[in-house]
Amino acid sequence: MKVYEFILYLSHQTIGRMETNDLNIKILLRLAGLAQIVLVLGSLAIPKVLMFKAGLVTVRPLFKQMFWTYAAYILVTNLCFGLLSLFAYQDLLNHSVLAVCVTGFIAVYWISRVLVQFFYFDKVDLPNGPWHKVAEAVLVTLFITLSVVYSFAFYLNFQQI
Repeated sequence: MKVYEFILYLSHQTIGRMETNDLNIKILLRLAGLAQIVLVLGSLAIPKVLMFKAGLVTVRPLFKQMFWTYAAYILVTNLCFGLLSLFAYQDLLNHSVLAVCVTGFIAVYWISRVLVQFFYFDKVDLPNGPWHKVAEAVLVTLFITLSVVYSFAFYLNFQQI
């Protein structure tokens, strides 16, 4: 086999893998979008499950307002990431500088959420039933999965600039 034939063979192998990666990441991004929308819907139950009302009784009104404002921002951010990933996944994968920045930002967002889960949250006051443990495991798995999916999308975009 001559050198140029070998290079041609390698390029066909790489292009085939890239097409497979593109197809896989498109599916993964849409699933991630759907998962984030489901997460938003599920998040609506968290105040009741974690008894926010009772926990916020002694908190000053300004701090309550700030708490609910931050919670709303997080909810809307998750919803927007979900909608973006579900309906504009091709734009998130077009290898533009914007695609690199957005997928990188979403990856950092979810990686940060995983780090907060493991290194910041005090789990002493979490409900202790079996369903709560399953729910926590599902959420942590989701956060890690979202971190990986968006990191992979970032990597594929970054490779092409």
